[in-house]
Amino acid sequence: MKRLYGISISTATVHKILIKNNKQYLKLKRYYHKRQTRYNRPIPGDRVQIDVCKITPGIYQYTAIDDCSRFKVLQLFPRRTATNTLKFLYSVLEQMPFVIQRIQTDRGKEFFAYSFQDRLMEWGIKFRPIKPGSPHLNGKVERTQRTDLDEFYSTVYIKDPDLPNLLSQWQFYYNWLRSHSSLTGRTPTEVVNALSNKTPLWEEVDNMYDPSQERIGDENYWIDCQLNK
Repeated sequence: MKRLYGISISTATVHKILIKNNKQYLKLKRYYHKRQTRYNRPIPGDRVQIDVCKITPGIYQYTAIDDCSRFKVLQLFPRRTATNTLKFLYSVLEQMPFVIQRIQTDRGKEFFAYSFQDRLMEWGIKFRPIKPGSPHLNGKVERTQRTDLDEFYSTVYIKDPDLPNLLSQWQFYYNWLRSHSSLTGRTPTEVVNALSNKTPLWEEVDNMYDPSQERIGDENYWIDCQLNK
């Protein structure tokens, strides 16, 4: 309501309205998982997590989020393919206001295409896919996609031809105006600005990149491990 209508309502007011109208609040199911170690990268661009979320048949959202600042880039495609992944990579590099050192993904086929990995190596970006069965390692992008579903897609008509533009507006709101509890109430842009003096430039990142330490990875994790020996 704050984003769409500029209306802020306290939790106490929401409770009073529900009681007055004899409505029960939604009870969320709590799932207890093995506790995982949380981490944050120290500077923007140190590690960017990328994932693909199926919104509806024929609509896939590509998401990239910076591990440190939570600054993110979103784009819609009709399919999850290597070609679309490469197009999205161009958008990420164009829109993120800092140099990207590492890209982290799951082991989806769209990320292991040679064209995608070759381009990362050409630009001096390290490719760091996670292990199978370890979604918590990509937890920030998984969590932000759930936020997109809850706060954006629940407020729009999914077949609206203007959906890409609406998504761009949501991305702007998320990066520039929406405060984040994980960032102590700051916006992603505020974090990026606060750490700008510590964030390396292209020349510095390029000097740190050692191409002899990088290679084309394989989607199959066990084959990948053998090749890495």
